[in-house]
Amino acid sequence: MNVNEVVVVGAGLAGVRTVEALRGRGFGGRITLVGEERHRPYDRPPLSKAVLFGDADTSYVDTDLTALDVEFQPGVSAKALREGVVETTEGELRYDGLVIATGAEPIRLPGDGPQHVLRTLDDAHELRAMLVPGARVVIIGAGWIGAEVATAARRAGCAVTVIEAGPAPLATAVGAEIGARTERWYDGIDLRLDTMVDSVDEGGVRLVGGEFVDAHVVVTGIGVRPAVEWLTGADIDLHNGVVVDEHLRASLPNTVAVGDCAAWWSRRWQTRLRVEHWDTALNAPEVAAASLLGDDVAYDPVPYFWSEQFGHMVQYAGHHLAGERLIYRGEPEGKWSAVWLTADDVLAAVLAVDRPRDLVQGRRIIDAGHRLDAERLVDPEVSLRDCVV
Repeated sequence: MNVNEVVVVGAGLAGVRTVEALRGRGFGGRITLVGEERHRPYDRPPLSKAVLFGDADTSYVDTDLTALDVEFQPGVSAKALREGVVETTEGELRYDGLVIATGAEPIRLPGDGPQHVLRTLDDAHELRAMLVPGARVVIIGAGWIGAEVATAARRAGCAVTVIEAGPAPLATAVGAEIGARTERWYDGIDLRLDTMVDSVDEGGVRLVGGEFVDAHVVVTGIGVRPAVEWLTGADIDLHNGVVVDEHLRASLPNTVAVGDCAAWWSRRWQTRLRVEHWDTALNAPEVAAASLLGDDVAYDPVPYFWSEQFGHMVQYAGHHLAGERLIYRGEPEGKWSAVWLTADDVLAAVLAVDRPRDLVQGRRIIDAGHRLDAERLVDPEVSLRDCVV
């Protein structure tokens, strides 16, 4: 594949790592990196942790775009795409190789009242300034971000209410049964389950049924959607993001997609996945760069992510939807983990709470496709490695 001019749309971790991978593979042509934000590239996971807690002010990625000979255009948004040309707010960019790394954007709720989201560095700084002792904070959504914001708000001395439409925290992410095990962590927080928000209004939120919950600060954490609206008029396959194959190649020639906006085909699970986590943005770019340069490399990871909430480290690896039964290791009062097995007792996923060894070993076992002895598995004193059949 003869590629001489590459445009990378999206200056988050996925976009930057793709630039590095292109140079690392010897690509000597022109690279233009377009970023919607005016900041230089940064990591997102610390925004809901160290930055929101006040332990850090930035999370910039340690990369030297000048040394990489990259033309970086911050504060520039992509508006449309036609083959060979990206239309931006600052004019047209021509390319013969395109990387789509525009990520995802938070979903907001109806209403005229102010609602905060946590997606950008500016979001984190703005929200941090509002988490002061005595502030009434309503967080909509008890998913990963909602739990982490609730952790920071409680630590700051706020009066915290968390409103969740599902039957338990994390119900959408990992299922209500596991989510119920985390309810005890919300001590001192007004956790309202099976509760729907009708609108965000001035001074708080209106619930379905009419109740009004007062708030100084409203944070909406109900998920994100792929940032691909700028592609709707392009001749490219879109479905829950940019549809790509196992090489991260899109339907448009000489185009790859990577990160939160890419829905790739998984050989391992024979389904299409779109994973909105740091590990994907970190590791998929190597495959995207290789594919753009004509190499035959497949992307087939064991998805991984982590969350720090209420003093617990929660780590997850795998694809639990491929599992058919759930086995717990340890009691919810202490350190525990949950594992999903297929019908053939092959490990599909593991979620570990303060049990990092289970996560590390489980991830390797999933990658290798090993079966486990379910009877030994229930004993938390037996390592996962020693449960391999």
